[in-house]
Amino acid sequence: MKFGKVDNPEIIDFTIPPTHSDTIRVLSEQNHNDDLSIYIGCAKWNRADLKGFYPRGTKDELEYYSRQFNCIELNATFYRNFPAEQFQKWYDKTPDNFKFFPKLGQEISHWKRLNGVGDVVNSYIDNFSHLREKLGTIFLQMHSNFGPKNFAVLENFVKSWPKGLPLAVECRHTDWFTDEEISKAYFQLLEENNIANVLVDTAGRRDMMHMRLTNNEAFVRYVGANHPTDYDRLENWVVRLKEWKELGLKKIHFFVHQNLEKESPLLTAHFIKNLNEEFGTQLRIPNDDSSLQTNLF
Repeated sequence: MKFGKVDNPEIIDFTIPPTHSDTIRVLSEQNHNDDLSIYIGCAKWNRADLKGFYPRGTKDELEYYSRQFNCIELNATFYRNFPAEQFQKWYDKTPDNFKFFPKLGQEISHWKRLNGVGDVVNSYIDNFSHLREKLGTIFLQMHSNFGPKNFAVLENFVKSWPKGLPLAVECRHTDWFTDEEISKAYFQLLEENNIANVLVDTAGRRDMMHMRLTNNEAFVRYVGANHPTDYDRLENWVVRLKEWKELGLKKIHFFVHQNLEKESPLLTAHFIKNLNEEFGTQLRIPNDDSSLQTNLF
């Protein structure tokens, strides 16, 4: 993912901003008896993107990937609405504890821009439903030119979304975050409808590190810069997520991207290892056989 890519990441201040005061309020109001749920993965399982990750002779990439990670941010569904049979196949070849976090199609978000999309949304949802208990939070990503002038359209979509079906929303136009009045209305809309507010950590768009959770889900899309600072940034995220856990956070959905995706599995393994140490969890650390690794930098 090249969104927010810069030529000189070493000059970027990657400090994680303070937690938004309303995030503290939201987490304090949650049911603290629920178990902590953590899903960490990449955006793709394609061998061409994750070059060097798969052992020689791997015949089924998803089957191997799903034994290393417990989830996938399923970006493939942004480009096409796969038939129900395909989701059933993916369901059958992945472990019981694996989850898919599929993105709604570009026809919905980019071409029709949420206008008159009822039928196509229902079609996507119907197909996603074949993942059954392996279906994670569905993800809507709007075009960067979808600004606050479209608030009413977004509001109608959010309020029409099926209750009880988890959804996360990522708006990219900078005014959603830099205009205080607009951001307040936007965050309130998501919070009132129990929609997760996506956090994006990428070098060129620090405004999207708003630190505002709108429900008990931290849906984080981390974009590395193929630079040594990527590791420090991930370690800082472990610290922040632990702070939120202590405030009452119960769902961590964290997806690692890279400008060159082949390095994503190595960064993700580093993140999981540090999170296990800090949280006392036992998430599987993806295969770190040195023969499968490439020099990162």
